[in-house]
Amino acid sequence: MSTTPAPEFTIAPHVRAILAELGQDPDRAGLSRTPERVDKSLRFLTRGYAQTVEEVIGDALFEESHENMILVRDIEMYSLCEHHILPFYGHAHVAYIPHGRIMGLSKAARIVDMFSRRLQVQERLTDQIADAIMDVLQPRGVGVVIEASHFCMMMRGVEKQNSRTVTSALRGIFRNDQRTRDEFLRLAHAPRG
Repeated sequence: MSTTPAPEFTIAPHVRAILAELGQDPDRAGLSRTPERVDKSLRFLTRGYAQTVEEVIGDALFEESHENMILVRDIEMYSLCEHHILPFYGHAHVAYIPHGRIMGLSKAARIVDMFSRRLQVQERLTDQIADAIMDVLQPRGVGVVIEASHFCMMMRGVEKQNSRTVTSALRGIFRNDQRTRDEFLRLAHAPRG
């Protein structure tokens, strides 16, 4: 059985202080282990900071003469809004047109996960995914669309339960060629099922 060393810094005492500031007894049965759970949860939810694109792609890059669009659609994503530390979740649609190299299909999802598991804003997340694929593959172009629901708009503030935010990042031929852009957006937003 391997043991993971305890982190040098823990936020548990700070969570305990927050609970007390909220008028709660951090020692009551339901809350006594909450500070440690929150610490562990936030470390898991922000584990993307400890990863690099090179690590998540590994050796799954392949020489291939394929010249048409490759789209991985409906990649589930979960992140934390950096403004309120509340979740946002939805789907990412990631496409690229190769220029001599392709990556394993699961790698698009792994890139989405890596950047999602950081404190984020959806706009930056969308750009980071597109830029990472451009850097690694040097394809003819990349398109990324993210559709997400934000708890900071649903649970607080305007309290709009059915609102969704849609962001896109277009690089290369996806930005410069209207037909390629239209094909990508049509495929990304096509009805499911």
